[in-house]
Amino acid sequence: MDYDVIVLGEVLLEVGTSAVFRDGVQARLGCSGDALNAAAAAAAAGARVGLLTRIGDDEVGEGILARVEELGVDTGLVERTGGHNGCYLMRADPGGTRGFAYMRRGSAASGLSPDDVRRARIGERARFVLTSGITAALSDTARAAVLAAKEAAGQFVYDPNHRPALVGAEEAAATLRAVADGAQLVTPSHPGEASALLGCDTPEGAARELRALGAEAVAVTRGDDGVLVEEGARDGSWSLPPVPAPNVVDQTGAGDVFAGTVTARLALGDELPAAAGLATAAASLSVGGRGGTGGIPTIGSTREHLATSSGSVSWAG
Repeated sequence: MDYDVIVLGEVLLEVGTSAVFRDGVQARLGCSGDALNAAAAAAAAGARVGLLTRIGDDEVGEGILARVEELGVDTGLVERTGGHNGCYLMRADPGGTRGFAYMRRGSAASGLSPDDVRRARIGERARFVLTSGITAALSDTARAAVLAAKEAAGQFVYDPNHRPALVGAEEAAATLRAVADGAQLVTPSHPGEASALLGCDTPEGAARELRALGAEAVAVTRGDDGVLVEEGARDGSWSLPPVPAPNVVDQTGAGDVFAGTVTARLALGDELPAAAGLATAAASLSVGGRGGTGGIPTIGSTREHLATSSGSVSWAG
């Protein structure tokens, strides 16, 4: 296969500041978006990664491509096309307070469609395919691309990544139900997505609901409570402890780093509990950088951090 992981989604220009949005404030220009954050994390975790997206055929697009390659992600699946590149303004502080303003309607990546999935031949070329609820919410054709990717992929991972400002809970839940059946892994958050999309009050309930919908495995991220892992290969669940962050600068993209890392490690042969443990450690380190791709850790750093920080893993049969 050409790739261990193909990530389907949108790359965004990121304009980040710690100040209130006003004329003249200092800001940092970067490249982010959940697909790029996850792809960069997967590459850093040791996988051969391709990014399946559309990028504007202009000077800004050239800069985005350069950053994608700099992060170790292959651009051979990128389609250069008309339309502007999506962008978001982000105000963040280390305490976790974040504000976002998006400019993505009609973006190049919103034109993603099943034709892109067919063009990439993802089932033949990648062990795993990773995509998200954000990608599905970009447009009707992008949602169709997500559904086509699920059908074509050998192993499919879905991060619900629900953004209420982008799509309503009812529509996001319908997409989640549509892709869960047969998915290798689904990675919802608790309490946010577990409640909004699944109507579940507990992470255990969310895991059971997604397994009932047909998902092979579920990793429910629980913030300071770590990760709950449940899979068909085991009759029960694993509770993975949190890995404290040594430095918190910007929490943007931490969930994407988790999704990208766990997918990469599964593609490289790790068992799910081990893959999720590394993913938790990688996400913990990622918040020490600024912007969605500013703190992507190497696999060596992730392993060291996990080894020195992890608590005991508990099993609930």
